[in-house]
Amino acid sequence: MFVTRFAPSPTGLLHRGHAFSALTAHEAARVVDGRFLLRIEDIDATRCRPEYEAAIYEDLAWLGLAWETPVRRQSEHLDDYQGALERLEAAGLLYRCFRTRKEVAQEIARAPHGAMEVFRGAPLPRGEEARRLAAGEPFAWRLSLDAAARALGGFGALTFVEEGSGEPRVVQARPELGGDVVLARKDVGVAYHLAVVFDDALQGITHVVRGEDLFEATHVQRLLQALLGLPTPVYRHHRLLTGPDGRRYAKRDRSETLRELRARGVTPEDLRREMGFDDRPKPASRPS
Repeated sequence: MFVTRFAPSPTGLLHRGHAFSALTAHEAARVVDGRFLLRIEDIDATRCRPEYEAAIYEDLAWLGLAWETPVRRQSEHLDDYQGALERLEAAGLLYRCFRTRKEVAQEIARAPHGAMEVFRGAPLPRGEEARRLAAGEPFAWRLSLDAAARALGGFGALTFVEEGSGEPRVVQARPELGGDVVLARKDVGVAYHLAVVFDDALQGITHVVRGEDLFEATHVQRLLQALLGLPTPVYRHHRLLTGPDGRRYAKRDRSETLRELRARGVTPEDLRREMGFDDRPKPASRPS
């Protein structure tokens, strides 16, 4: 059974780019009589808002999409992600990093040219770590690539299948390109990479259909799947829509939202035709 999902974060209103991604995933499920799930990735309590989540449901329904219920909301399952984090910690795969984002950026910038493009760190000496913890200094849990490589005997066996317009291809995962990624921090809690691989496994996602801007994220997510003993979906990273200026649609650039499109009279049929989806999609929802 083909199972895919659309997993937006309610940090703003949806725009054309989100619509294209949701329609692409929905259509992929529809043509093979598969399942289409909606997941709300709202673990970032500092940026996510209930009004944006409500708008997601409204916008997707306006597009003509249907999805299974209940919808998984990540904020309701933080204990699940904490459990996965504790498994990695118990296996000696994490370390506490007390550097701020600014300090990390400065350390990368100070490195000889080309020597450090991403952050690679190491645990502090026990005494210094204990002193900082006692002082209440904030820290992030980082995944140690060195420890992960030792646990797996290297990364050579880490691959994933990428589907596209041509034949599926096997991609060699290169998690080292992302450095020692943050998997949890005080202000956000468990980070995106860990939550998404946990949820994809829990929900039985067989195909991850998402934008090509997330292709690089697949490398570290493949590593986490291996470390946690989770299955690896097939991936389809689709093209990104761009505006008249050639820039991709993004919340931070205040791209025209679906709500604004509706307000000026654009219909769902208009938008689907513009994006190459000529027919009204058949609902892919199934009884809960």
